[in-house]
Amino acid sequence: MEKYIINGGNKLYGGVKIQTAKNSVLPILAAAVLTEEKVRILNVPHITDVKNMVKILNCLGCKSVYEGEDIIIDSSSADCSEIPRALAHELRSSVFLLGPLTARFGKAKIAYPGGCDIGLRPVDLHLNGLKRLGVRIKENNGYIECECEKLAGNEIMLDCPSVGATENIMLAAVRAEGETIIKNAAREPEIEDLQKFLNAAGCKVRGAGSGTIVVEGVKKIRGVTFQPMADRIEAGTFLIAAAMCGGEIAAVGASGENISSLLHKLRENGCKIYSKNDKIILKRKGALVSVKSIETQPYPGFPTDLQAQMTALCCICRGQSIVTENLFETRFKYVPELRKMGADITVIDRNAFVRGREKFNGATVVACDLRGGAALVLAALAAEGRSEVLDISHTDRGYGLFEYKLRSLGADIVRVAV
Repeated sequence: MEKYIINGGNKLYGGVKIQTAKNSVLPILAAAVLTEEKVRILNVPHITDVKNMVKILNCLGCKSVYEGEDIIIDSSSADCSEIPRALAHELRSSVFLLGPLTARFGKAKIAYPGGCDIGLRPVDLHLNGLKRLGVRIKENNGYIECECEKLAGNEIMLDCPSVGATENIMLAAVRAEGETIIKNAAREPEIEDLQKFLNAAGCKVRGAGSGTIVVEGVKKIRGVTFQPMADRIEAGTFLIAAAMCGGEIAAVGASGENISSLLHKLRENGCKIYSKNDKIILKRKGALVSVKSIETQPYPGFPTDLQAQMTALCCICRGQSIVTENLFETRFKYVPELRKMGADITVIDRNAFVRGREKFNGATVVACDLRGGAALVLAALAAEGRSEVLDISHTDRGYGLFEYKLRSLGADIVRVAV
């Protein structure tokens, strides 16, 4: 058990290198099971979710080797299609392996996946999509079991544009016989990144980034070296931190286009933002102004993974805001912790009504999920006085070297054992 001790009030200045995207690396790691050749992923982030996915691959018989910042996955010796319950419970993204394992071995078995407790997040869309490809599925004693002699391409209409279901179906369809058409597909940039990886490995996928993705099955998938995209959620988190604390930072390696919905809101808050190529610069002087409404939506709408951080910012803006969470029904679990720091927030159903005040007060708070934990760290950075953020294993799931990067910008933050 570790915690952060933070003395708030410092402005943030400087540049921060944005890590490779967690939400791109995890499905790419799952895709490595599809080939018996080596896959090298460049600049893998130092986060717990990646470490847990690698543990799962090792349990399946894959071999993993770190070389500097890169990881090499060799799945040629993979001989198991069952994911241990303990590891599945640690990582929501373990569900991405259902499609690749079934495609390679004709079967897969996984306990219902865990991860952050931010809502139900049912896997029905994943399973229904796999069924359309010819997979037989049983659900027994908390396990999902898949079996299939041969995958067959089909047309699949998703009830909602689920990122995970879109990716899982893509990962199975690349080995299916014939053509698969995924309609109402999610449009997130990470799905485009997965398409780039798969095509570099010899697959035939087109349409990612639109509502319709077409996958033509292939018989062989080759090894590849691949650089995933930068983490737009980490970039957004650092930009919100600078907006809350004041100062000027540059998020290096990040695309402004991928988080344009956030940049639009930050400009409304009174920040000056310059975005060009792979750098986003944010300057904030003077008081923050509230935005009337923030509503999470599938991409290109406002990201649910930045909702908690943005709600924390709203707490220290002049005026009132309404934050609506449309994707996950329990994603306001961090709100009671922000209240300990003086936040004035009322949650009714999926809406948080925020009345801005001048500043946060230092307090001891507890992180309960990844993005909520990040919001508490940002609130502590902007607070008057000393704060402690407990259970930071949650933030370690998605933010590599978090405190080091913040210190490099001028924050007073240290990690200590509890």
